[in-house]
Amino acid sequence: MTYRRFVALGDSTTEGLEDPYPDGQYRGWADRLAERLSGLDPELRYANLAVRGKLARQVREDQLEAAIRLKPDVASVLAGLNDMLRRTVDVDEVAAELDAMIGGLRATGADVLAFALPDPVPVNPLARVAAAHLFRFNTAVREIAARHGAFLVDLEAHRVASDPRLWDMDRLHGNPEGHRRVAAAAAEALGLPGADHTWATALPPLAMRRRHQALAADAVWAARYFRPWLYRRMRGRSSGDGRVAKRPRLEPFI
Repeated sequence: MTYRRFVALGDSTTEGLEDPYPDGQYRGWADRLAERLSGLDPELRYANLAVRGKLARQVREDQLEAAIRLKPDVASVLAGLNDMLRRTVDVDEVAAELDAMIGGLRATGADVLAFALPDPVPVNPLARVAAAHLFRFNTAVREIAARHGAFLVDLEAHRVASDPRLWDMDRLHGNPEGHRRVAAAAAEALGLPGADHTWATALPPLAMRRRHQALAADAVWAARYFRPWLYRRMRGRSSGDGRVAKRPRLEPFI
């Protein structure tokens, strides 16, 4: 199977944070998958509509109709993590947004990639409340993918996806190796030629940190990343305010 029109929907993970190109622009798993698809068919055209900070409802409102107009033969929908990070969240409502996006794209005949998200606690021990929401959300995503006949990338099912060494210091986004593995997982889910399960290979055992080292790391993370995020939340702002999609049109992957 090869594809010629790939459209990616989502938030910061699909936009590509924190996997930079040498020029500082963001690459990310979707660009990496598009590169692989273009190697199979040079006629591939790729659009990435993802914008950081968006809730699932905003992804549907801002990106679904635009994606359908581009007539993809394969699309990806990765959204919901920003919702799960909120202390109060209606998981069923967020799942309904995913259902609308995946169902809407499948109704056009496109193949669709859906994602069950990894356990965040090994990456950030302070994320236990979010993890409880996320596990319920993942269960719903699996059911939605099965009902619509979408391809599922089940990151929660593979412990390596929660290895801190695949994550950026912000504890929210994958680092380059993390994005590479997500792209490889997506390629396997689609059954692309040359794809295999090596992306799920575990890393060597992680050395245990002393308690004072863990506390110091938590303090640095809170000051550098959590405090600005909380400040934006208190002001009703988002990291995506004023931003637009990095690839709003179907174009050859270069």
